[in-house]
Amino acid sequence: MRLREVTSDMEWGLLETLYTEAFPENERKPFAMIREKHREKRTDVWMIEQNDEFSGLAITMNSGDLVLLDYFAISKEKRGNGLGGESLKILFEMYREKRFFLEVESLSVPADNIEERRRRKQFYLNNGMTELGVNARLFGVEFELLGYDCEVSFPEYFSLYDDIYGSYASRFLEEIK
Repeated sequence: MRLREVTSDMEWGLLETLYTEAFPENERKPFAMIREKHREKRTDVWMIEQNDEFSGLAITMNSGDLVLLDYFAISKEKRGNGLGGESLKILFEMYREKRFFLEVESLSVPADNIEERRRRKQFYLNNGMTELGVNARLFGVEFELLGYDCEVSFPEYFSLYDDIYGSYASRFLEEIK
């Protein structure tokens, strides 16, 4: 099992297909923007491979000592065998000198997929992440932050978005108290 950077248009195509399948439209940034930020070295885009087969993706946003795991998905046919947990451990190690955190959809908001949201949050908690006590709304979706052995404040979270995406995203990001 390994994570490696994308190197070809075919690999970008595999990532985009999984990205589109795995994340709701209202939570997806334009994929072309992700590619642009990757060219600018503002995001890392990782292919997760098992036995040299594409198995998932991890996309991080990077600013200063902050790393936001922006998107993380394992292919449907590869889920349930520990690949997600293994991949997270590799990410924790890769970014061990940084404050590594992510967003999970709020469980306090009624949703058709509330059980899926519960399982997702529990997966991250079971793999060493903790609640940071920061709640936010981005593009109308409520999130809470989870971190790996770190603290991140809302102003720091906001500054990461502002640094990478400018007003495109930061004007739609607000703290929920």
